[in-house]
Amino acid sequence: MASLRFVLFSVFVPLLARADGATIGYAQATGYFKKDSRPTRYQPLNLLDARDATAWCTTSSDPLNDQLTFGFSDPVTLTELRISNGNNFSENDWSQFARGSRVLIKNGKEQRSLQLEDVRGLKTYALSPPLSGTRFSVEVLDVHPTDDDPDAPACLTDIVFVADGKHLNGQWLTTQLKYDKAVQYVMGTWFGGYEGTPDHFLSFNYDGTYRYSYEPYDQRRNTPRVIRGRFDVVGTRLRFEVEGKKYTVGYGRDGGKLTFDGELPEGLKGPWRAQP
Repeated sequence: MASLRFVLFSVFVPLLARADGATIGYAQATGYFKKDSRPTRYQPLNLLDARDATAWCTTSSDPLNDQLTFGFSDPVTLTELRISNGNNFSENDWSQFARGSRVLIKNGKEQRSLQLEDVRGLKTYALSPPLSGTRFSVEVLDVHPTDDDPDAPACLTDIVFVADGKHLNGQWLTTQLKYDKAVQYVMGTWFGGYEGTPDHFLSFNYDGTYRYSYEPYDQRRNTPRVIRGRFDVVGTRLRFEVEGKKYTVGYGRDGGKLTFDGELPEGLKGPWRAQP
């Protein structure tokens, strides 16, 4: 068996869920198949639409450096995943790409292992006990290789996140899941505080909202805080709406760090990094 691994961070993805429930903010990947030549064909946002016509596939048959992360606009408690394995666009696509065999879903502290069926279509996998959080990673530890091509990338068609019977993503997102190159440099969750033990988090979601949270370890001495608002990227400037006020700052990414140039409330200033 080959070993396929998704963890946290990097190419960007989106957005809303239903009006009556939590929202999924983004999906990220450090790489995917044909990213340079066909950037929308196998991008990670394809995992959110519950459609056979789209899939996410690893860069190559050796995908240990490919990583995925999923973020939500609010804490959720996941009770199950519905996973469509492989590239389910057609019988021919299914046979040409490898499929996941065993996956691990993590919330940073806890994890659940799932054995995937090597069949087409959505299958339900219970999380027992459930997992709670705002950020989740998925690692595919083993794959079912193709019969004819050992160098074929591995694919997943969909991951539907379910909380107490409510689907948090699905086909209603189809028209909203659009690759937006202009905002991809900031999308996702950024971390602040000590490396390895962050306590500040800034998440940019594809629906144009952001969420800042301060989550101190000692909450008897320090008070947690959450700020929500809207943002927009205009050229080299980033516009924030913060508690009724508007701020426009320059921004830049360098070496996995995100920096702002301009006036912002203290919590949002950073510095921010892509890894915990």
